Amino acid sequence: MKLLTHMKPWMWWAVGGAIAVFAALLPLINLSIPGILPGPTYTPGTLQLLALALLFSSLALSYHLLFGVGGMLSFGHALYFALGAYGLGIVLKTTQLSLVPAMGLTVAAVICIAYLLGALSLRVTGISFAMVTLAFAQAGNVLVRRNPQITGGDEGLQLETQNVPDFLLGVLNTRNLYWVALALLIIVFIVVALFEHSRAGHVVTATRENELRVRVIGIRPFMVKLVTFSIASVLAALVGMVHLLLQSGVTARASSADFTLTILVIVVLGGVGSRWGAVVGAIVYTLLDQRLTALASSDAIAGLPAILRIPLSEPLFILGTLFILVVLFLPGGIAGAVQRMDKGGVRRNPAKETSSEIARDKIEEVT
Repeated sequence: MKLLTHMKPWMWWAVGGAIAVFAALLPLINLSIPGILPGPTYTPGTLQLLALALLFSSLALSYHLLFGVGGMLSFGHALYFALGAYGLGIVLKTTQLSLVPAMGLTVAAVICIAYLLGALSLRVTGISFAMVTLAFAQAGNVLVRRNPQITGGDEGLQLETQNVPDFLLGVLNTRNLYWVALALLIIVFIVVALFEHSRAGHVVTATRENELRVRVIGIRPFMVKLVTFSIASVLAALVGMVHLLLQSGVTARASSADFTLTILVIVVLGGVGSRWGAVVGAIVYTLLDQRLTALASSDAIAGLPAILRIPLSEPLFILGTLFILVVLFLPGGIAGAVQRMDKGGVRRNPAKETSSEIARDKIEEVT
């Protein structure tokens, strides 16, 4: 059949648009999925969970741009998510700015910080780059925890609601926050797609595959990688700001390396190098994380022998086991599995199967 193989780009965008329209209608309809969603889709609890899944999808897309497209393995991506959340929270708390100007000021600050830290981190590559980003993330986490008068410390920072519009506050307005999260996901997806298909995107992809070749033809990959790093960081900060509104606060875990590892797990689960894989991986992970927590505390688990009850009562153990199984039996994640199911796993444009070949063609146009 090879349905996916022969779908044209506009067909993919049409399918995506239809899914987006359906997602936008969920708060207005009574759709129940027992065992997956906690209630009908119009209820605040379900909308809260779905909005969180959409935000994690946007965050996974920002990391996809950094790791899947640029090949930059970062252990500090959560730092920029935290900068967005804490930055907006602090601005709203200490100034009289309304929400939109406060978000603009936060974005400007994140751009400067991302450019500076990115310029320092990109002086090295590979595992050294990962360690440098980890060091910056740990430093940020220490600053958050050791300055409770500013950040709230381990207790977290609560959202100052004085200058936040009323339609974004309260349980009854959860549907509005859901729509904001959906709009952000659409924007992030479009930005990432446009960047991937731009000349800069092709250059950074070629750099990931063979940096020496890029240097030989006279292109400086450092600046393109820095731009990629900065865009991914700003997108993560935007997600952090909306997450602050959704959760009415932020905790120190948002700046931890552990949170970055969660994002990495999501991207690997969905399929490294796939935009829609990052989105699906984030939704699956979020739903599993929430529902496995309920399962771990259920009577069914409590009635098991101790040798089974103790590990199964820990959601992270179950998630970790599932992740190992995905790595072992689903190389390429969910996206890779779907490609293989599409009649032998034939990929589109087999003559230009690797992204480096596509990138090389674009680079030759530039030069």
